[in-house]
Amino acid sequence: MDAIDAILEGLMRRYRDRVPDVTVIVSAMEAAGLIPSRNHIENDHIAFRTMGVPHLGIQSLEKVFLHHGYVRRDAYNFEGKKLNAFWYSPPRDDLPRLFISELRVHELSPAAQDIIHSYTQEVTVDPVTLLDLNDSSQVDEFLHRPLWRTPTWVDYQALASESEYASWVIYNRYYLNHFTITIQNLPDGYNTVAQFNEFLEARGIKLNDSGGKIKTSPDGKLIQSSTVAQTVEAEFDDAHGGREIHRISGSYVEFAQREVLDEFRHLPLSDISRQHRRDGFEASNADKIFESTFRSQTQITG
Repeated sequence: MDAIDAILEGLMRRYRDRVPDVTVIVSAMEAAGLIPSRNHIENDHIAFRTMGVPHLGIQSLEKVFLHHGYVRRDAYNFEGKKLNAFWYSPPRDDLPRLFISELRVHELSPAAQDIIHSYTQEVTVDPVTLLDLNDSSQVDEFLHRPLWRTPTWVDYQALASESEYASWVIYNRYYLNHFTITIQNLPDGYNTVAQFNEFLEARGIKLNDSGGKIKTSPDGKLIQSSTVAQTVEAEFDDAHGGREIHRISGSYVEFAQREVLDEFRHLPLSDISRQHRRDGFEASNADKIFESTFRSQTQITG
C-alpha cells in the first residue's frame, strides 16, 4: 500500500467511527444491491477545515498532500463566511479529490481573534515541517492529535455566535470534515442526486436543506447534496479546571453527481471516465454545504 493510501485509510477509519451515518448509508447501499461492498464506493472528494493563522492554515496542511502528488488547482473565496479555499487533484484517478478551506481570522472581531489566537499561539512552528511525510503512520497520528489545548465551552460558544466555522475548527481541528459518495456511476434509478436523496430520506437520513436539498452549479454539471452533521459528545474545559460535556456538530457525508462535459457527450457511456466529466468545485454549492455543521441544520441549541 502506498503511503497516501495508508494516510487516506487512517482518515476514513476514524471518520467512519465518528459518523454513524456512514455505516447506515453504506449498509443500505449494500442491502439494495447498489454496491457489492463498501470498498466499491467511489470517493469523489474529502475536505478539511483550517485556521488562517501563523504556522497553520492551508499553506501548512497542503504540504502533506502535495508531497504525495496532489496538485493545487482553483482558488475559492467565500466572502460571507470569511473563507479561502483550494481544491487539489489527486495523483491517481482512484483517489479522491481534496478540498481545503481556511478561515480568514483577521477579518473576525477583535474578541474572536483573541480567543482563537489564545489557542493557536501554542503552535510555534509549522507542525508539518516536523513530520516524515513518507511515514504514513506518523502523518496519520498527526492528523488526529490536538494542535492546542482543549477549548472551554465559554470560548466555543463565543466563537459560534460569530463564526460557526471557527467554533467547529477550535474543537475538531483536523478531523475529516466530510467524504463524498460519487453518485453518477451507481445503478439506474439511483444515479442522480435527486434519486439518491429519496433513497436516503426513505431510510431516515436528514439532509442539509440550506439553499435547497440539491445544490446545482450554474452550468448544471455539478449537483451535490449532504447530510446534516451528526452530533458528538464533546468534552470541554471549564473555568474551574474541570471538564464539562456538551453535544456539538461533528462531521457529515456529501454526495456528488458530475455530468459529462458537452464535448464528450457523443461518447458511449462505457468509454466515459473521470476526465470526461465536470471537474473542480462550485463556490455557490460549497457555500451552502458548509452549513451542514451549522446549528440551523443540526438543531443544536445553546
